[in-house]
Amino acid sequence: MKHFSKFVAGLWPAVIGGALVFAAVQFSSLGRETNSLPQIKIDNAPIERETHGVTSYATVVKRVAPSVVNIYSTRTVRQRENPLFSDPFFRRFFGPNDDDNQGGQDQSPGQGNRGRRRQSPHAERSQSLGSGVIVSSDGYVITANHVVEGADEIKVALASGGRELTAKVIGADAPTDVAVLKITGTDLPIITMADSDKLEVGDVVLAIGNPFGVGQTVTMGIVSGTGRTSLGINDYENFIQTDAAINPGNSGGALVDADGRLVGINTAIFSESGGYQGVGFAVPVNLARSVMERLIKYGKVTRGFLGVDIQSLTPDLAQEFNLPDQSGALVTDVQSGTPAAKAGIQSGDVIRQLDGKKISDSQQLRLMISQNAPDTKVSVTFLRSENGKKPVEKTVTATLGTLPSDANARHDNTPDEQKDSNYDSLDGVEVGDIDSNARQQYGIPATVKGAVVTSVDEDSNSAEAGLREGDVIQEINREPVRTADDAVKLSDKAHGNRVLLRVWRANNGKGGIFYITVDNTKKK
Repeated sequence: MKHFSKFVAGLWPAVIGGALVFAAVQFSSLGRETNSLPQIKIDNAPIERETHGVTSYATVVKRVAPSVVNIYSTRTVRQRENPLFSDPFFRRFFGPNDDDNQGGQDQSPGQGNRGRRRQSPHAERSQSLGSGVIVSSDGYVITANHVVEGADEIKVALASGGRELTAKVIGADAPTDVAVLKITGTDLPIITMADSDKLEVGDVVLAIGNPFGVGQTVTMGIVSGTGRTSLGINDYENFIQTDAAINPGNSGGALVDADGRLVGINTAIFSESGGYQGVGFAVPVNLARSVMERLIKYGKVTRGFLGVDIQSLTPDLAQEFNLPDQSGALVTDVQSGTPAAKAGIQSGDVIRQLDGKKISDSQQLRLMISQNAPDTKVSVTFLRSENGKKPVEKTVTATLGTLPSDANARHDNTPDEQKDSNYDSLDGVEVGDIDSNARQQYGIPATVKGAVVTSVDEDSNSAEAGLREGDVIQEINREPVRTADDAVKLSDKAHGNRVLLRVWRANNGKGGIFYITVDNTKKK
């Protein structure tokens, strides 16, 4: 089982003494465009990779460490009365409360509080610890959203000079776990940002923060991986993976390259114990900077919206769609009236590029779309395969809409059961027409058409392919299915070939469409 920790409630806390706290004090006005962008330092040159024999990073640390700050956030926790005190048995030991009648007799005046224990709700202050990075001379600080989430008060302690400053939250973005604070001070040490897209596996990186409250600490490692997605940590993921030690208190701190330039904001670890196990993750600074600029300018993050449901490709799906490889995002559905529909994108298209940049999988496409503001015009290049012919490349221009507020984590319909293996035919699958009883039983909306799967033999390869009871088969081999008879006829017609299914499935009250393949070349 995977265990990912941002060091928050329910996971492994980045706190001292077990207290949990975090984010959002004094939010600036939303929707205002009067805030000018911060004056930040950027150096986009790639790191020098031919240098050998480095014996010390002390010079780099001395230059960048002052830009990394400690963040102390506090909040008020309301403690409610323990329900045990309402039990008569326990009241014998702890004493009656104000509503008790001692001995069954009325109390004499002035004796009502004698021998009583009142358990009224009371407030306690809890404190938590994290890190942040000063990125501009006018006092903007980037940190992790979970470091400051829910806080009543935030203090920022500078590494040098002993200064402690009060911070306000300019904005926070939970889907990327990025927050921006503002402090007021003079001669603030600022860090230089690099182009995180130019990082390569094997580059040396340093993690700077305040783990466990022991004081500012520097650890060294390498970039273990880039573009890590599908980890389930954030809604939008493009993590830098590193083996530089990251521990509770490091969250929100800096990941810098060997030149001391900021490349990432430390946010999470993989751990089965809560401690460092050699796998840490940082939000790339390019993504963090994009979020920061929108938070400063607008007070919130609005994201572009294309209007497609998508999934990643498997080798079998790539073969079914006659694709040269598995790169791209397979469109499983196009929502009516959306930018994608207006641009002519269809289900079954495989999006390969956005504005000329290659798309590796569905997660990358979601991230790239989200990093564009609404009303942005984007170039979408996709492959379309019709009637088994060689796919034709098409390029269209779409004007992005605004992502609905409830859609951050939706529309990537890659099924959990997607496997890179072969399957048998649809034998062992029973289907039925979608009547009112089926819609009620399986939660199928009135807009969904097809044949509902009423039974799947658990030993069949259709079950192994991921088909479940309650799924709705909408297409077989790119031909529409409207009734159970259609499904049976098209399944028989496809006998001897791999079957491509387009399936609708209810998912936590929200439906999603995806493709799976079933190989009927072998019989059990």
